[in-house]
Amino acid sequence: MCRWLCYTGSPIYADALLFKPRYSLVDQSQHAQRSIYTLNGDGFGLAWYGSRPWPGVYHDTQPAWNDENLQSLAAQVHSHMILAHVRAASGTAIQRTNCHPFRHERWLFQHNGEIGGFEHLRRDLQLAISPGLFSSLRGTTDSETMFYLALTYGLADNPLRALARMAGTVEQVRRAHHIKDGLYMTLAVADGKRVFAVRYSTSHRSPSLYHSRHLHALQEVGGKTEQLPKDGVLILSEPLDAVSAHWEKIPEATALVVENGTVTQVPFKPEI
Repeated sequence: MCRWLCYTGSPIYADALLFKPRYSLVDQSQHAQRSIYTLNGDGFGLAWYGSRPWPGVYHDTQPAWNDENLQSLAAQVHSHMILAHVRAASGTAIQRTNCHPFRHERWLFQHNGEIGGFEHLRRDLQLAISPGLFSSLRGTTDSETMFYLALTYGLADNPLRALARMAGTVEQVRRAHHIKDGLYMTLAVADGKRVFAVRYSTSHRSPSLYHSRHLHALQEVGGKTEQLPKDGVLILSEPLDAVSAHWEKIPEATALVVENGTVTQVPFKPEI
């Protein structure tokens, strides 16, 4: 499974999340601790919001730990909202168009997990995407299909309902095809002002997901600390340090809304 993180709060440099912490995202790309896959080397992505309405995105297919451009870029990107993802491919090609986060206009989307039997469901799921959006679909992953389904169902107007309808469509099509493997997802979507995150799976065995608390001092190698803004909120696949007081595990079947530094948890259920 992949590893990802999403930060929102007062502006920080991206390397404060990707490289500096003891268990940084780049460290997790080689040594993930809360996943069945320790390596996540099938590409990566970094996305951030700046002064323009749409976010910037940088993708590559090589491992995150082996990209000097990523290290240089992360030291310069300074943003109030940063998303980053390291990929462990699950049956689809290693190519830039399959690297997260995915972008459509002001929206970003990233995902960890899979749609069981996606190769049998892809046609039906993609036919449910709005014709006006379908031409923007560029890759071959189940994740990007999920994103465009959510956009089809009104992500811009009601994000949580759109995500619930997307999950409901996946579950309905999966059952219609008698696919035993379920839907597994932790995901984040963002529009530059708000972040919405979901942890859900058919079998109640979702990938891990956490959000931060009391996070303005992350532990770093050698006992040093990386100072983060007190109003910063992180949602991520696994913690960046070993201090349990810094992190709260997000329960199964739960959605998070982060806006203006406030974290709200609500139940999540697919809408069918």
